[in-house]
Amino acid sequence: MAEGLKLPPPRSKGDLSLEEVLAKRRSIRDFRDRALTDEELSQLLWAAQGITDQEGDRTAPSAGALFPLELYVARSDGLFHYQPADHSLRCLATEDLRSRICRAALDQEMLEHAPATFVLAAVYERTARKYGRSRSPRYVHMEAGHAAQNLLLEAVALGLGAVLVGAFEDEEIRNVLSLERDHRPLYLIPVGPVRRGIPDG
Repeated sequence: MAEGLKLPPPRSKGDLSLEEVLAKRRSIRDFRDRALTDEELSQLLWAAQGITDQEGDRTAPSAGALFPLELYVARSDGLFHYQPADHSLRCLATEDLRSRICRAALDQEMLEHAPATFVLAAVYERTARKYGRSRSPRYVHMEAGHAAQNLLLEAVALGLGAVLVGAFEDEEIRNVLSLERDHRPLYLIPVGPVRRGIPDG
């Protein structure tokens, strides 16, 4: 994946009901050493920020349909930026950044060992232009929560594990990923095949 990847179309039907997925959701930190397939990657990215119809609506609600979130994924083969418009990934770096992400996140080892870490970042100004600087952070943070939960539930539906990480040094993560100045990281979400299996109930 040197320059990018056109992702497979996402499936709209899975093997588990929503209720089953909700019951099985756990915070998983122990992953097997297997890369995500293109199909798994496609489903996870679409669940978090995918476009669902001709009008450009997305899987997660957005105040004023302003879509302030940007979604990145770090893997062994590099760093990629999700492009919802054509459901593709754009390659930003070919270096494996996972160990540096781990160090910037207080040495939480699952970030180095997970086959993929998703990074949700926000461009607050997109929302602030309409809603002002006092209310826009609330709306952006709500939206980030919606998108992150979608990704977690999709991981369970695919038989994968995931965990939300909020403990990291913001500027260090920005520097490791070479994010644009107005892209503020909010979530790190390591995802991968579960080493011990997702517990029932």
